[in-house]
Amino acid sequence: MVSRTRLKSLLTGLALYAIAAAVIGYFGSNAYTGKYGLNARQELDQEIIALTSELERLKKERAEGEKRVALLRSDRLDPDMLDQRVRFQLDYAHPNDLVRILPSK
Repeated sequence: MVSRTRLKSLLTGLALYAIAAAVIGYFGSNAYTGKYGLNARQELDQEIIALTSELERLKKERAEGEKRVALLRSDRLDPDMLDQRVRFQLDYAHPNDLVRILPSK
């Protein structure tokens, strides 16, 4: 009788340790490879770097666009810029301009 209770308590202890090891293993693996784990953090850092460089490029592009729009405002209209935009949008050329037509590929 004594041996069965000793065996039962030994198996109960081993089962508890096995369950605890499984839970620790699960959370440990998720800490490394999970959605918010160490690998995900490295990927997020790389994405932050890429998006930051794209943001800088877009800010420069926007500044250039705002500069061109400022040249077309009515209070300080640049005649050369207006002439360039009209020729581009309407496909017009000045009679004194030299026009070279490139063959399409």
